[in-house]
Amino acid sequence: MKCPTAETAPVDLSLYEFLGHIHVYHSATATFYAPSDLCGSGGLFRETIRSTPYFRGGLRRDTVFVERDATKAGMEGMDAARVQLFFSFSTGRNTYSCALINWYLHDRDAGPDEDTGMWEVELERVGGRSPVEVIHLDSIVRGAHLIPIYGQFVVPPRSKYFDTLDSYQSFFVNHFVDHHSRELIVGYL
Repeated sequence: MKCPTAETAPVDLSLYEFLGHIHVYHSATATFYAPSDLCGSGGLFRETIRSTPYFRGGLRRDTVFVERDATKAGMEGMDAARVQLFFSFSTGRNTYSCALINWYLHDRDAGPDEDTGMWEVELERVGGRSPVEVIHLDSIVRGAHLIPIYGQFVVPPRSKYFDTLDSYQSFFVNHFVDHHSRELIVGYL
């Protein structure tokens, strides 16, 4: 899987005119290789990633792992992102499948947290706002599970699961959610 680079994505989009249709989707399916689990065809595993305005009572915007550097293993070569929208468009004979995302960045030099062994990520902020970016769907590795870092405050009793990503500042990347995540993030079972 390759992540778009500056050579493949133009910086100044105002130079281009697009008059075609954009197709919006509320989910995408990630198929990835899980060597420790021989499910599927030769270790292939599939999961659904959702970005939908209404799912079981609220907005659902799943988080994903996005490959940034294929030469580095685990979280050193990936970042987490929240999918705001899945869409595709065609120009000429090419169809492009994309995602509009917000980044959850981590300090690659700091490494995982000493107490939990999990990486800490924070929503990227520029001038108090969270910028969005369009990425190619091929750069998404699989779904990610983030756990809020609660701090010293009591969680409000009426808080909803779908507000969690908007209610906290920083998160742990949960590699205990399943053995696929552990294998992907840490590199072993």
